[in-house]
Amino acid sequence: MQENASHRPEAVERFLDSTLESVDSAEELAVGMAQRAGMDEDGLLQIGMAIRESVVNAVVHGNRYNAHKKVRFAVASDGQQFTVRVGDEGEGFDFNSIPDPLAPENLLRTSGRGIFLIRSFMDDFQMRRLASGGTEVTLVKNLVSK
Repeated sequence: MQENASHRPEAVERFLDSTLESVDSAEELAVGMAQRAGMDEDGLLQIGMAIRESVVNAVVHGNRYNAHKKVRFAVASDGQQFTVRVGDEGEGFDFNSIPDPLAPENLLRTSGRGIFLIRSFMDDFQMRRLASGGTEVTLVKNLVSK
């Protein structure tokens, strides 16, 4: 963590269009907040990648680029943890059906590593089905050593 961190709680919520342009704006917003929270350069890169993967999944796989569906994007920092929630309005999916990206038959695939990368970059990652339909992921990065 950087020495000049403000440690001021900050929270933002947005409803994003189901477009790939939303991925850039979500990443920019979250990385800016993470920087103000005192995240170091490596942490900023990890947050950025995890956000990109999460929002791409919501836009492409969840909402399927449907212009009538939104991606709910919420970011909060409380001085201890940096938390991001990304929710889509899609049909949802069976979490147990996610193929292992490290299995030999999947190593050469051009997609399918997003959740693996998110889990690698974040301190906590959870997925849940929303009562209204769709999926919400929660990503947590600790700002202080435990």
